Amino acid sequence: MKHRKTCKSLQLKSKENHTFIIEGPIKKNILEECELDKKLTAFRPSDQQKKALLKVADLDESRIIVARDGHLIIGYAIFLYPDPLERWSEIELDNLLELGAIEVSSDYRGHQIAKHLLKVAMMDEAMEDYIIITTEYYWHWDLRGTGLSIWEYRDVMEKVMKTGGLEWYATDDPEICSHPANCLMARIGKRVTPDAVHEFNRVRFKHKYML
Repeated sequence: MKHRKTCKSLQLKSKENHTFIIEGPIKKNILEECELDKKLTAFRPSDQQKKALLKVADLDESRIIVARDGHLIIGYAIFLYPDPLERWSEIELDNLLELGAIEVSSDYRGHQIAKHLLKVAMMDEAMEDYIIITTEYYWHWDLRGTGLSIWEYRDVMEKVMKTGGLEWYATDDPEICSHPANCLMARIGKRVTPDAVHEFNRVRFKHKYML
């Protein structure tokens, strides 16, 4: 599959009339020129996270959307093939991408940056060729930093994902089923074939299709 990427962007104004740029999928050279906000540490220290993002940028299928305050990256979203250890990679669909990470610096929360990252991601018409999934696990959520309960955070995450057109999908995946707050959400593009949808449904319910 040829992974077509057309960079889209928008300007987001804060209540203080400060302007942020949301853009992507960005090319590696843009990422190299920018600095990551020091508060982007959900997965690893910010300098190590930038190195990880640069590696992701080398993947043909990857799509990196960023929020910038000047040359400072204050948030990002990454789409790429599912981890080989996850069940979602078993069907080997070349048009199935996972929202591997979405993060916004704690210094910039309250501006709906996460929603706009997803909004810009879906502005690329090529996204209609993909099944986009995200697996949400409560143990990855910043409950302490936000002060939200599990269910309050779950509600926020669902609203953010729905901005990008992702909807809740049932599954018998053991990790997702291990806690009622965990969930699978997905967006099926308009040009995704019925065969690809069937394969996606088959992997969502592995035990059902083993009967």
